[in-house]
Amino acid sequence: MLRIITFTLLMALAGPATAQTIGTRAQINPKLKELVTVTSEVVRIGDLIDNAGTAADIAVFRSPDLGHTGSVSVTRVLEALRPHRFTDLDAGDLTEVVVTRLSRAVPIKEIEALIARSLVGQYDFGEAKNITVTFDREPRTLHVESSITSDLRIARLRIEQRTGRFDVVFELPGNTVAQRNALRFTGRAVETVEVAILTRALNRGAIIKASDVASERRPKAAVAGEPISAETANGLAAKRPLRSGTVLQSADLMKAEIVQRNEPVTIVYEVPGILLTMRGKALEAGAAGDLVSVLNIQSNRTIQATVIGPGRVSLAAMTPFYTAAAPAADSANEPPPSAE
Repeated sequence: MLRIITFTLLMALAGPATAQTIGTRAQINPKLKELVTVTSEVVRIGDLIDNAGTAADIAVFRSPDLGHTGSVSVTRVLEALRPHRFTDLDAGDLTEVVVTRLSRAVPIKEIEALIARSLVGQYDFGEAKNITVTFDREPRTLHVESSITSDLRIARLRIEQRTGRFDVVFELPGNTVAQRNALRFTGRAVETVEVAILTRALNRGAIIKASDVASERRPKAAVAGEPISAETANGLAAKRPLRSGTVLQSADLMKAEIVQRNEPVTIVYEVPGILLTMRGKALEAGAAGDLVSVLNIQSNRTIQATVIGPGRVSLAAMTPFYTAAAPAADSANEPPPSAE
C-alpha cells in the first residue's frame, strides 16, 4: 500500500467567496477522483474533483515531494472540502485518494558522467569513460519539476590532484529544489582501466575459457604492466602457473600450444592436385602458426614444419619430403610417403 504522507491543509477561503462559488458551479454533479496527478506544490480542488466549477483553483493540500506518490483518506478530503459546501459530491465507494507529483528524473549516472566529462584533460585524467566517480554518500535519483527542460550544469568544482577528492555544486535554472538547497556532492574521482581477473588457478599451458575470467575496473595507478581485457584473454594459454585473483597481463599469456613436445604428429605436404602425409614426432611444442622442429619417422631426419592444428604440421611446398639416412645409393629402397 502506498505510504501515507502528511498533507498540510491550507487556509480555506470562506464567507461570500464561497457563496459565489456555489452559485456559479456547474449543474453537473462533482465527482471525486481516485487517482490524481499534479505538477505544482499544492493540490487544488480541481485536481481532486471533476466538475469542480469556479472552486477548481482553490488550494487545499500541499503536494507530495517531486517524483513521489502519497495518499489521503476520503474523510480528510471531505473535511477539507466542507467549507466550500460540496454537498452533492459523488465519492462513490472510495476510501482514499492517491496523489502523484510529476517530475523529471535526473539519474545519478547522469551526474557521474557530467563530473567525469568535466575532468577530462585535467590533472592527467584521460577519457571520461575511464574515470570512475564515487560519492561519500550514495545519492538518490534527483527529481526536478517536469516543466524544466534545461540541462544540469556544474556551478563550482574543486578537486585535489593527489587524492582525486572533489567537491561539486550543480545548478539547474528554474528548479526550486536547487534554489532552496544547494545541489552539492562530495566524493572521489580516479582514472581506471578495465582488467581481466582470473577466477580460478591455472597451470602452465592451461587454456583460458570465458568462465575463467571476470572483467573489473581498477585504478590505473595500481595496475602495473600491460593489462588485457577478458575478451583478449579468452582462448590464450598461461605461460606460467597463475593464482586465482591475478590481474592478467600480456606477459602472463601466450597462444595455446596445440602440438606438444614428443607428441606424434601427421606431416602434411600439399600442392595443387597432390596431398601427401607422413608420420612424424614433434621435437618442440608449438601454437597454431608456429614453426617447429619435427622428426620424420620414415627418414629419421629433422625438418621444420608449421603447426596447422592439433597433432598436424604442414611442410612448405619447397621443403623436401624426407632425406634418406642411409647412403644415397640405397635411398631408392626407402618406402614413399603414404597419400591421403
